[in-house]
Amino acid sequence: MASTSESTSVSPSTIPHQSILSYLGLPADYKPSPADDPIEFLRRHYRELPEHLLIRFSAVTSPKQRTTLPAIRNRRLKYLDSSPPDFRFEAARNTWASLWEGQDHRVVVGRLADEEKTWAKNEFLSGQTKHVGKLGNLLGGYEEERQAERSRALRRNAQEAEFVPEEDESDSSDEESSPLPPTELETPDQAKSRFLRVIKEQFIYGQLEDADYDAADWNEQWDVDHDRDAEERWFDDDADDE
Repeated sequence: MASTSESTSVSPSTIPHQSILSYLGLPADYKPSPADDPIEFLRRHYRELPEHLLIRFSAVTSPKQRTTLPAIRNRRLKYLDSSPPDFRFEAARNTWASLWEGQDHRVVVGRLADEEKTWAKNEFLSGQTKHVGKLGNLLGGYEEERQAERSRALRRNAQEAEFVPEEDESDSSDEESSPLPPTELETPDQAKSRFLRVIKEQFIYGQLEDADYDAADWNEQWDVDHDRDAEERWFDDDADDE
């Protein structure tokens, strides 16, 4: 697990620390500082800040660092439970093709490489150079190498993860608790389920590249108690109207 001390030291101008401290009614010399120790500051004041201030912490913390905060892990889990479009199979397979190990894995990676070649041919300098063909082949090869390296790196990170998200028992299923290892006997549906489970775990651990963490980390909509609070506010408003 990443330690509490793993935080990014930044200049005060990178984040509106004075505005954040003023919002909370804290002195200018308050420690931990949102600029010098953002993770520890979030650990203490995460639930007290509105989204427009919280989102500024994306510039000074990484998704992996923020995973040390249970409230953020739980928000990510609730966000995934809502079935966001990026995490539906077709879109996810195209975005994280290096993690897809189904029968069409090579087809997907090959298509991404072909897209790089097509861009070089049709878009790069409007295709008006004798080196375009060589560039296309080079970019296509790079894309395949990138996908392979990303796959290796993400798997290493997954093996190094030392904690799991804090979730209710109702959020887990027997299938999720007993992942099926990839074998030649794996059915297409099982391969899809395993792939989706892997990318969701990577997302919760802050290790999934090209993922929109802002949509989950800073939105109180994904708090476990958000629905209950919304109901209470609705009843309060209804009572005021009477």
